[in-house]
Amino acid sequence: MWFAQTVTVLLAIYFVVLTLKPDWLGRNLSTHLSLIQADTSSSVTPPGSLRAAAQRASSAVVSISTSKAARKAPSNDPWFRFFFGEPGEEAQTGLGSGVIVSASGYLLTNNHVVEGADDIEVILVDGRRSRAKVIGTDPDSDLAVLKIELDKLPVIVLGNSDQAQVGDPVLAIGNPFGVGQTVTSGIVSALGRNQLGINTFENFIQTDAAINPGNSGGALVDSNGNLLGINTAIYSKSGGNMGIGFAIPVATAKQVLESIVREGQVTRGWIGVEPNELSPELAETFGIRTNKGEISGVIITGVLQNGPAANAGIRPGDVIVQVAGQAVRNVPELLSRVAALKPGEAAPFEILRQEQKLQINVSPGVRPKPRTR
Repeated sequence: MWFAQTVTVLLAIYFVVLTLKPDWLGRNLSTHLSLIQADTSSSVTPPGSLRAAAQRASSAVVSISTSKAARKAPSNDPWFRFFFGEPGEEAQTGLGSGVIVSASGYLLTNNHVVEGADDIEVILVDGRRSRAKVIGTDPDSDLAVLKIELDKLPVIVLGNSDQAQVGDPVLAIGNPFGVGQTVTSGIVSALGRNQLGINTFENFIQTDAAINPGNSGGALVDSNGNLLGINTAIYSKSGGNMGIGFAIPVATAKQVLESIVREGQVTRGWIGVEPNELSPELAETFGIRTNKGEISGVIITGVLQNGPAANAGIRPGDVIVQVAGQAVRNVPELLSRVAALKPGEAAPFEILRQEQKLQINVSPGVRPKPRTR
């Protein structure tokens, strides 16, 4: 009985409102529908958005804070101050970025970000902080491997930098100027940039994605959020972004990472030659003739006696065209190809000797460390 009475009362109220204030029902209904529409549209990714790539990669990109303790003079002797400077210099601090590449806590960053640092702190996007230990550095490629001790770490997916093409969309993720994690977009502007005088081994990906001080060591990722490179340098007359940034390809970074984690250092191949770009003048001097006048390769103008190349039969005037099946078009490419070889394991070299093509197996040695002055 009470249920029937309640229903009757509610229906009566509804008809009264419908008769006297029908706009109430219409306004409430339209408001409800608009809220539903807004909630639904917010989950739709706009066309061309790189939101998914940014979300996938950002959590694995960290900020790095470094500090170097002030140098204290052990003496007030004026001669000491003359040679070593004034005592009590202020501590130095630095900012950079890094990329988590392993669930066990390994990070990649630039060597110049952590070089000489006494204390390194890593700050994750979720707010966690950890002191970092330097596992190894490689100044020749400007890479360093750090390790932190935290659980449930986000890890970036390594992409394939060898498949990158000019025009591909990319994102640069890092901590520019210490303002906090920032994502910028651009394209791959060029590949294989070298002879910039930045590193010993240069094979940079060039991008116009904004890279600024503090981005060093951060991630350059593709449209799927996979790591393409480690941002390392910019071309700038003002100190800020001018649309020309450089990243170390992930293929190089992976080799350095694996070598440092496995052996504690980077071991590179070496064959003991003096290479030069194959100019028409050198080709004529050494009697090199190529089909239709095309010249491709690196000419060897000197061979170290009893070195790996000499022992394999490489001579001055030979042109190295390929190393282990990979084309060689200039000196930096030859250095990179040889450096990637494992010392002691023979690798095939395709040689052009005057008009004859030869294949010679060379067992590389270990690249000597640079002499310190």
